[in-house]
Amino acid sequence: MEAGLGLLHHTLTTTLATVIDVAPIVVILFGFQFVVLRKRPPNLKKILIGFVYVLAGLSLFLVGLEEALFPLGETMAAQLTAPAFIYGPGGGGGGEHFSHWYDYFWVYVFAAAIGFATTVAEPSLIAVALKAENISGGAVNAFGLRMAVAVGVAAGVALGAFRIVTGTPLPFYITAGYVVVILQTMRASKTIIPLAYDSGGVTTSTVTVPVVTALGLGLASTIPGRSPLIDGFGLIAFASLFPIMAVLGYASLMFWWRRRRDVGGKSTNADGGEDRT
Repeated sequence: MEAGLGLLHHTLTTTLATVIDVAPIVVILFGFQFVVLRKRPPNLKKILIGFVYVLAGLSLFLVGLEEALFPLGETMAAQLTAPAFIYGPGGGGGGEHFSHWYDYFWVYVFAAAIGFATTVAEPSLIAVALKAENISGGAVNAFGLRMAVAVGVAAGVALGAFRIVTGTPLPFYITAGYVVVILQTMRASKTIIPLAYDSGGVTTSTVTVPVVTALGLGLASTIPGRSPLIDGFGLIAFASLFPIMAVLGYASLMFWWRRRRDVGGKSTNADGGEDRT
């Protein structure tokens, strides 16, 4: 009973905070509509109902993060980094397991898997991929783009988990990553560069951010010597950077493959022509 009342109180408090956060958006939209445009918004009833849905959805989403995803991330991180899991019951020789980065192999595997899975399910990425396929007339494959982005996020989150385990500085990774992106951009086709950069942004949205953030905070909270504030954040930066690299690499690979296929087709036709003559 007390737990239920506590959850209800937390939900109401979160809803009130959400209303306060969304209020400036409402003021700006309706202020421009009535003061600048001086017109009554069309379908005002549907708009108001929509705002109610937005407030309810955001409130429940935030409550779900605090009550489920963040605790789950910390629990998974604690289980994956526990000496009993790494070495078995009684193994590891006390604190010895904390000295080797490769002892956390399953942490990297789980980080890559969760990064890939959340990206595939990301609604914003699905929308961008479908639009890109539609606008390009099929030149950009929506499924291939989603897989490339998902692989990039998986690699980025796994490397981010490695950074948390080792405690190495974040700027080293991000600087090196953007150097690679700049080099790729200089060689990539102009038609794919904007899409690649947008792909890095749409991955960090509704599904990916809560789960990846919970994983990072959980790891930083359970690995000795790591600070949740300093080491727990930063995974989202990896999840934004590596999809750009993956999409640019995927585009370069597809361009090379098509060029090789076209050259092979022309050679076959030329050989055929010579035989007939």
